[in-house]
Amino acid sequence: VCIGLSVVNIIKPGESVTEKTRTELIEAYSSDAEEKRKIASDQKSQGPLQPLIDLVPSNIVSAASNNKNMLQVIFFAILFGISMIMIPENKSKPLKLFFDSLNDVVLKIIDMIMLCAPYGVFALLATLVAEAPNADLLTGLILYSLTLILGLVILLLFYLLIVKILTGKSPLYFLRGILPAQLVAFSTSSSAATLPVTMDRVTNHLKVEEEVSSFVLPIGATINMDGTAVYQAVAAVFIAQTFGLELSLVDQLGIISTATLASIGAAAVPSAGIVMLVIVLAQAGIPEAGLALIFAVDRPLDMCRTVINVSGDATVSMIVSKLQRNKT
Repeated sequence: VCIGLSVVNIIKPGESVTEKTRTELIEAYSSDAEEKRKIASDQKSQGPLQPLIDLVPSNIVSAASNNKNMLQVIFFAILFGISMIMIPENKSKPLKLFFDSLNDVVLKIIDMIMLCAPYGVFALLATLVAEAPNADLLTGLILYSLTLILGLVILLLFYLLIVKILTGKSPLYFLRGILPAQLVAFSTSSSAATLPVTMDRVTNHLKVEEEVSSFVLPIGATINMDGTAVYQAVAAVFIAQTFGLELSLVDQLGIISTATLASIGAAAVPSAGIVMLVIVLAQAGIPEAGLALIFAVDRPLDMCRTVINVSGDATVSMIVSKLQRNKT
C-alpha cells in the first residue's frame, strides 16, 4: 500500500483528467459502479463473526464450484486429509492416487487453455482501445495504468530482493521457476484458478517441499493480495486527484490500514479488488461514483495485479520452506 501511495503521489495521474473526461467516464460506467457498491454494502452489513460462519461449507460441492468460497474448500480439504490419515493406509491409498491423477488432468487442461489465452488478451485490449470515447480520456487512463504498473513492478523487485536475501536463490532462478504460473495468472485474473499451476511450479521447479506449498499457497491465494493492495492505494488517490480532493496525511494513513484489511478480504476471483475499493473510498471520504473512472481499464490491470499476487505467494512459500529447513 505504501508503494502505491508513493508512486501515485509523485506522478499525480489524476490531475491529467479533465472535467469533460471525468463526466464521460462516470456516465459510461455508472451502472457498473452501482453494482459493485451494492455488493460492498452487503459485505459491510455482515456481523464480525460472519467470516467464521462462512468458513464452514454447508455444501462442499457448491463451495468447490465457486472460487469465492476457496476458504471453505481449504477447510474441508484439511478435515478430509485428517480423516484419511486416521484410517488404514490401504483404504486411503486408492483415494490419494485418484486425486493425484485428477490433479495431473487439470494441469493438462490448463495447458491447452493457455494456447488460446494470447488471442483472448489481444481481443480484450483491442476492445478497450476501440471503445474509448476520445483521446483525452484514453490518455488519462493510460497514465493511471502506467502508474499502477510501475507500483507493481517495484513490488516485484522487492520480492526478488527478499528471495535473494532470505533464501539465497537468484532472482533469475525464481522468475524462471514461477513464469508459467505468472502467465496463467495474467490470462485468468484469478489466483484461485492459477493455484494448480502455482503449486506445480513452486514444488517441482522452486524445490519447495510439497507439505509447505500445499499449505501456504491455497491460503495465500485467498488472503495474500499484495498486488490488490497496491491497486487500491493508487486507485483511491487517483480518484481523489480527479475530483480535486486534497488527501491529508491522516487520510492516507487511513487508506493504508483500510486497503491492507480490504486486500486480505478480497476474493481470489477476477475484479474482486474493485468491490473492496468501495470500502477504501468510503473510509477516505472519496466519492464512490469515482469507481466509474477506472472501470474501462480495470480488467487488464486486474490481470497485472494477479501476477503480483501469485508471485507474492511463491515468495512466501520459498521463505517458509527455508525456515523449515533451518529448524530441521
